[in-house]
Amino acid sequence: MRVLGVDPGVAIMGVAVVERGETGYDAVMIGAIRTPSSASQAQRLGCLRAELLEIIARHQPEVMVVERLFFNANVRTAMSVGQASGVALACAAEAALEVFDYTPPEVKQSVVGVGNANKHQVQTMVASLLKLDALPEPPDAADACALAICHINRSRFAAAVQAAGGTLR
Repeated sequence: MRVLGVDPGVAIMGVAVVERGETGYDAVMIGAIRTPSSASQAQRLGCLRAELLEIIARHQPEVMVVERLFFNANVRTAMSVGQASGVALACAAEAALEVFDYTPPEVKQSVVGVGNANKHQVQTMVASLLKLDALPEPPDAADACALAICHINRSRFAAAVQAAGGTLR
């Protein structure tokens, strides 16, 4: 399974393509889409769309995983993240990708083992799971990796439950 993880943001959108290999997880690509702060909001969203579609075309993921918007006290930030998330969802629809979403605590629980892990803990665990020589930077890219790993973990668990007749034993 090849998964595109997307950590939505207008200034920086974390992106990663991860697949389950024979001996663990393989990072196909890890990065971030950065938009110029001098551009209008519409131009920035257009830039996100163009680059995300290019990543999809180049790496051919089977599914997209997007961080589910979690409660945010800053309305302006929440609106901006919501717009970036909308761009990612539209790109997934254009590419006929199935989309899954997880909250930050769900991702942290799946990848680190605790739902309140900090950014450094997520980066460290992602680097370990992907056998990277350095922590993924920026943290948004590590979050995108964590989203993809979370989905791989959860989909494997769901498949195992289904294979066992739909019940946990």
